[in-house]
Amino acid sequence: MPHTIDMPGRRLNVLLLHCHDLGRFLGCYGVSTVDTPCLDRLAASGVMFSRAFSTAPQCSPSRASLFTGRFPQQNGVLGLTHARFGWDLLPDERHLARLLKDHGYVTSLVGVQHESRVLSDEAVARRLGFDVVQTGGRGEVVADRAIDRLARFAEVDRPFYLQVGFREPHRLPGHRDPMGVMGFIGDHMSPYDERGVTVPGYLVDDASAREEIAELQGAVRYMDACVGRVLSKLDDLGLTDNTIVLFVTDHGLALPRAKCTLYDPGLEIALLARAPALGWQGGRTVTDLVSGIDLVPTLLDALGLPVTADMAGISQVPAVRGTTHRPHPAIFGQLTYHDYYDPRRCVRTGSRKLIVNFSSAPSIMDGSQSWHRRCTPRVEPSSLVASHPLAELYDLDADPYEMLNVVDDPQYAADRVTLLSALYRWLAEVDDPLLAGPVRSPAHPEAMRALQHGMERP
Repeated sequence: MPHTIDMPGRRLNVLLLHCHDLGRFLGCYGVSTVDTPCLDRLAASGVMFSRAFSTAPQCSPSRASLFTGRFPQQNGVLGLTHARFGWDLLPDERHLARLLKDHGYVTSLVGVQHESRVLSDEAVARRLGFDVVQTGGRGEVVADRAIDRLARFAEVDRPFYLQVGFREPHRLPGHRDPMGVMGFIGDHMSPYDERGVTVPGYLVDDASAREEIAELQGAVRYMDACVGRVLSKLDDLGLTDNTIVLFVTDHGLALPRAKCTLYDPGLEIALLARAPALGWQGGRTVTDLVSGIDLVPTLLDALGLPVTADMAGISQVPAVRGTTHRPHPAIFGQLTYHDYYDPRRCVRTGSRKLIVNFSSAPSIMDGSQSWHRRCTPRVEPSSLVASHPLAELYDLDADPYEMLNVVDDPQYAADRVTLLSALYRWLAEVDDPLLAGPVRSPAHPEAMRALQHGMERP
């Protein structure tokens, strides 16, 4: 059994709030038409990371990195964890909940769990290290459960870790219109356009896009209100001063040329932190490049707990404090499986992005999950039906929406060589399975068993 250390005094509590498919679509990140007063207040009273990126542009791999401090190639989650997709954390991987539980924390999860196999709540609790797990539920149900857990924690003389996952603003599978569009709102949400709408610059700004973005803004507004209820309860219980509050999303917006792509709109994430006891307050902004793998080592460092050598991320505590530190010179992203096999890897510096494509899959994996798009990418029509080029290089200063591939431009030859070398070194460091050839899906052995032994279930 893991060893639990004796604590010299009660450690800080941890409240980690997260949601689906948000990117940085918040007022505090400059989106003036979205109504997010609760998260804006959190940013104004804490610390905002302005250039944080996920390790992957889809749900499970990005979350597995957030909660282990390791890349998907290291923790084993190279695709989705539900249904037949079947990816899961490797047996020896240690979730943040397990790490904190081993140091005396009482741990609970409410809402979304998508970083490990989608099993019963009891099985998830055993696998990840939670004392109590309650998955599922739309936003207000998740908020109710989180509020109940906080009230219980307030009566216990132990530090707590509460992980609260909101599904919103993920598109809602049960709400497709006759054209096959999966929208952002259900009967518990309404579109929001009282301040207008913000159509991201990589999309065509037309009536159809504005209709869809109004839905997205409504879903984000709903999620923000649910987060606000949880934060208000933390205040009411007198727990704010001794609690580290983190808010993070998994990856970018569920819009074409964002989610499921390695362009910045697919990888960008919001990351907010507040901890009055540590001086994490005052509305400061960290502008360094930050990766999702940094969340766990940052939190452990802030709590005075050991950061193990196998973690790929680095602590951002020095950056938050404003003391001397060495930020990431570059961050790395990957896509292997989502709806289908589409192996891609990327490296991003402050001003350049290099993507290498290992297949000739369609140039854009569409994250809208719909037969009919309401938003259209702002690229040449031929690009929507093209296959991936071998490599893509973008000058992010001159071309922030990554529209012009300059990989063959002689002016960028030195950048191309430097970034190709950096990406290859990273693949070797994380022992990327692509170095040995194509990556096999968990569905492959299942299909082989059916061929060899029939379709009977064990």
